[in-house]
Amino acid sequence: MQINYTLNEIDSVAKQILKHATCKTFIFKAEMGTGKTTLIKAIVKAIGCNDAVSSPTFSIVNEYKSKTETIYHFDLYRLEDESELYDFGIEDYLNNNAYVFIEWPELAQNLIEDYNCITINLKNDTTRSLNMSKS
Repeated sequence: MQINYTLNEIDSVAKQILKHATCKTFIFKAEMGTGKTTLIKAIVKAIGCNDAVSSPTFSIVNEYKSKTETIYHFDLYRLEDESELYDFGIEDYLNNNAYVFIEWPELAQNLIEDYNCITINLKNDTTRSLNMSKS
């Protein structure tokens, strides 16, 4: 699935992502400042969660709850090697029925069997190009 979108269309894009998802795990690949966290906020909202979503850059993981779903939002940017993933128990987060959103997923990709990969690129100042594929 490929979509070009602006910030005004992000809620619609979030719904399309959920509609086409093959599982509840999503990895996000994009340069800094391209809107990964902004898109995740919209997806969390589309799931039905009203929690305040923010980047877990320093906490590594944020947890959100809707009435029916648990959502884990990771930012692995600051991690330096795979052992740090085990130190905070990433396998426990991955091996349940929760939604999992991972920014900067390179260290964790080998640990995830099934995921939706979302790649975001800047087209210009206001438009993003999104490509969604499955693992």
